[in-house]
Amino acid sequence: MLVTELIILMVIISAVLIPMLIFVLRFALKPRKVAAILAFLKTGKINQAVRAAKQVIAKDPRNADAHYLLGRAYLEAEKPELALMEYKTVNHLGMFSGIIRENDFRRQIAKLYIQNEQYEEALKEFLMLIKFEPNVAEHYFHVGDLFEERGRTDRAAIYYQKSVELDREFAEAYFRLGRILYRDKKPIEARMALEKAVRNDSENSQAFFYLGKLMRESHDYVGALIHYEKAEKDPELKTKVLVERGTCYMSTGNYDSAIAEFERAIRLTPDDTKAEILYARYFLGVCFEKSRRFEQAVDQWEKVYARRPQFRDVAEKLSQYQELRTDDRIKDYLTATQVHFIEICQSIIQAMKLEVRDITEVPNGVQILAVEAEQKWRGARKMPKLIRLFRVPELIDDSSVRNLHETMKKMKITKGIIITSSSFSRRAIDFAETRPIDLLNKDNLRELLALAEVE
Repeated sequence: MLVTELIILMVIISAVLIPMLIFVLRFALKPRKVAAILAFLKTGKINQAVRAAKQVIAKDPRNADAHYLLGRAYLEAEKPELALMEYKTVNHLGMFSGIIRENDFRRQIAKLYIQNEQYEEALKEFLMLIKFEPNVAEHYFHVGDLFEERGRTDRAAIYYQKSVELDREFAEAYFRLGRILYRDKKPIEARMALEKAVRNDSENSQAFFYLGKLMRESHDYVGALIHYEKAEKDPELKTKVLVERGTCYMSTGNYDSAIAEFERAIRLTPDDTKAEILYARYFLGVCFEKSRRFEQAVDQWEKVYARRPQFRDVAEKLSQYQELRTDDRIKDYLTATQVHFIEICQSIIQAMKLEVRDITEVPNGVQILAVEAEQKWRGARKMPKLIRLFRVPELIDDSSVRNLHETMKKMKITKGIIITSSSFSRRAIDFAETRPIDLLNKDNLRELLALAEVE
């Protein structure tokens, strides 16, 4: 009887102790298995780490440490999609004890979301990090970056601003803030932010580029060129910098230097479809036009038109110069040297049955004082006329007509004529209608050149 009772007692004790022992051993061995996975990772044995982690997960699917380490192993194996799956599991389990530190984990998973182009999820993680660590400037920067990626520059600027408030040396945040302010047409604030960017990072080529643009737009061309020189170090910016430098030279009338910059940009980038190359060709054409090299100008504009017919006013410019291809007289009028141009103008005056008394050069043309060559009545006073001949592509505006009228009054001349290779603005025509001034456009010029028989 005593033996039977002893056996029963032993069975009862075994039934209680054995499960408890198994439970204790399982949790005692668990850290050792996780430590083994860590050891494999530290020694670069990625495949062994993956196998060990999978074995742990097979026995314990809710083991957050194993999922986390498996994710790290996949990252080492350059498999970010698989790594993200494991990190998502850790996030779902929500157990951040053991080897996982929640803040570090959220930084990692946020970067994985970005790497896998899941920006909305990444944004959620960084916003959570801001709650956990409100004084870390980098978190605000990442939030700003993600808002900017989504086109929410208003929100991005707020977070970039907070980022630089926390870290006064955060050069990239200053640059991002400055770029947004530049695009929002806030030049003073943009310049302040961009200057702080380059002060903290003298290699920030993008910041120098935007500073150059700000200075060019404020007509500080010398300052702009200095900043563009520093921005040119970035190979990705080089073509844009060359175009910007070219526009600086063009704005100051240094057309030879501008032409050199635009041609360098075109040689550097063979893809004619890029916006900067279209601008380079368009402005190169403008420089050729200003230098009276009209055929070369038309050649550049035709290349722009072939790629993008609606680009700026390129179609209008080609229309203005179509005579170059069809009318040699107009071509000579536009492209002649100044000496030959004066000879052409004298021939036109003679074709109008006038005698030249005086010739003066004016911007983009000449001014001729002439009188009628023949008089019906002998001894009659020959009435002088003041004539200006222009060779410009732009419309002649009312300021040019007003200027001629003022000159006529000073010289006490009662009749004036303007002849142009282009045409006249509506305001110019309206002003001349009530004054003794005749306006002759390119069609009239063509007729006069034919009468003059200019060779």
